[in-house]
Amino acid sequence: MNGPVASPPAPQGSDEPAAGAAALSPTTPPAEAVLPPRAPEAPAPGTPLGSHYEHCFGCGPQHPQGLQLTAIAGEGLDVTARFTVKPGHQGGPGLAHGGVLTTAMDETLGTLNWLLHAAAVTGRLETDFLRPVPVDAELHIRAWITGVHGRKIYSAAEGRIGGPQGPVAIRAQALFIQVKLEHFTQHGRPEDIKKALDDPDLFKRARAFEVNP
Repeated sequence: MNGPVASPPAPQGSDEPAAGAAALSPTTPPAEAVLPPRAPEAPAPGTPLGSHYEHCFGCGPQHPQGLQLTAIAGEGLDVTARFTVKPGHQGGPGLAHGGVLTTAMDETLGTLNWLLHAAAVTGRLETDFLRPVPVDAELHIRAWITGVHGRKIYSAAEGRIGGPQGPVAIRAQALFIQVKLEHFTQHGRPEDIKKALDDPDLFKRARAFEVNP
């Protein structure tokens, strides 16, 4: 079927918008959202954020096929990050896989939670692909918080090829949900959870569970 799918009319008494009515994307902050202050415990501007978990596909230095993405805290509620597209990240011949690029955006958006000193996980991620990214290219990403409402953290990001002023290849908007430690300890693979909790390095042990995995 080539045409658009028509939306059914909303039932009487429903809070859902009728067909054709404008509705905010779930990643767009509502009017009640606010821009919170940067947390006192947040890393200082210019600080490399490092990996929250060494085996993370996005930022872990011990993941051989991972992105090994590095992020730096910005001046306000923003971060910058970059990673180099490797041959193992291919989709089409010589081009980055779209899922890998989405992962890079998700990883960078997740590091924003350090600025709020809040543990949160991805609730929804929307991406727009504007141009292909070749293997060996370096993708420079900037992400920023657009609002907070209750447990919901709204954010956006863009990725540019070759440098901070390079052509935009991908844009994203995201909704993160603040969670407690139990979210990670109850749902992860038991042996990995135990290994992380048994780490004698208290800082590494805390980081493994404080940012979107």
